[in-house]
Amino acid sequence: MSIAEHRSQAARACIISAPTSRAGKTTLTAGLLRAFARRSIRVRAAKSGPDYIDPGFHAAAGGGHGPNLDSWAMPPALLDALITEALSDVDLLFIEGAMGLFDGVPGNHEASGAVSDLAARYGLPVILVLDVSAQAQTAAAVLRGMATHDPRVKIAGVVLNRVASDRHRDLVFGAMRGMGIPILGSIPRDSALALPARHLGLVQAGEHADLGALLDRIADTVEGHVDLDGVLALARPLDVYAACGTLPLAPPGNRIALASDAAFTFMYPHLLSAWRKAGAKVTTFSPLADEPPPDFCDCCWLPGGYPELHARRLAEARKFREGLRRFARTRPVHGECGGYMVLGESLQDADGVRHTMAGLLSHSTSFASRHLHLGYRQARLLTDCPIGPRGTVLRGHEFHYSTLSTRGDDAYLAEITDAQGRRIGPAGGWRGNVTGTFFHAIASETVVPSVH
Repeated sequence: MSIAEHRSQAARACIISAPTSRAGKTTLTAGLLRAFARRSIRVRAAKSGPDYIDPGFHAAAGGGHGPNLDSWAMPPALLDALITEALSDVDLLFIEGAMGLFDGVPGNHEASGAVSDLAARYGLPVILVLDVSAQAQTAAAVLRGMATHDPRVKIAGVVLNRVASDRHRDLVFGAMRGMGIPILGSIPRDSALALPARHLGLVQAGEHADLGALLDRIADTVEGHVDLDGVLALARPLDVYAACGTLPLAPPGNRIALASDAAFTFMYPHLLSAWRKAGAKVTTFSPLADEPPPDFCDCCWLPGGYPELHARRLAEARKFREGLRRFARTRPVHGECGGYMVLGESLQDADGVRHTMAGLLSHSTSFASRHLHLGYRQARLLTDCPIGPRGTVLRGHEFHYSTLSTRGDDAYLAEITDAQGRRIGPAGGWRGNVTGTFFHAIASETVVPSVH
């Protein structure tokens, strides 16, 4: 199918995945989005798994804002609703996987969080990105294994990445000949196409001064080395009928003050979209610009992000901290991960310097003594708070390097287990109207009915 012929067809979708992380999935996805957008194909990307950063590159590349899709954290009806919405006004949807194609929670065959769950549930073809920088013919064995590992999952095409030379490409092509899986392209090794990373993943899209030029270079390379007509031909029409009235979480208020700047960036689009559809008004403010939460709001939400990189400026943001304290006297304030760190007494940066934070909760955190906390989490709330009433069971995740240097004496917010039900213990804190936790909420364990 040619690009021109595709314009009159129903919306199609496919999955971009790989055997491992850092194989080049985000680079390829961004390049495809940009390349198709240049041809007036309406495109969008969704991200499988609890990733905040990659969707920023998707949006900047021309695909607009797409949802996260998570088979472990989201009830099936919510998944159906989100993917239906993502397809509603586009011609082509790419779903970029996290980690490797089959990486997920052991034993949860259809709800493991792996992108392979989405491939199986919706019958979507997979384009596999193979980083061949350290191998040649062995790449064919990897492809064969991926293609036969799960009969529910179809590897419909492959793109070779980081190819060193024409000879290198020919060695890999020759070994894959006869497998019946189209080789859609081979992208040369080029450090100029690399997306820089740091401790929580890629450096965020909004922090690149020359992001447009970088995305254009990536798209030029994809156009020159990937068969775009072949990509369109393997994408599959997808009809999903969403259950009506599905909300991942009830809005925390009618007028929500949302911290939003370089220190507070980790907010899921599906939550904001759902809250607005339920009638809530969301107003953003910038703590780094020393702005307090707007007084006309009835709830304040401090999302995750990178407060450890901006601790000095946050400590100097006097109007923000004093305004937040005034707000918290009469209205609920909730902090997730980075927001939780800012609600505490102090934050120690990477150099060991201690910075005073809001002091609305009694804990202190440190980025100097780093330790990776990573994984899906299930949380049962121990009190009423903006993310739900007492007893609510939520699904989400943790991903942070900061640690609690002082626990404090606040009451615990939630009882936490991991994805396999193993008890982690009580976590987070609450005092008066203020609650916070390192846990990022994705959805209630059961679908929340909509008021509309």
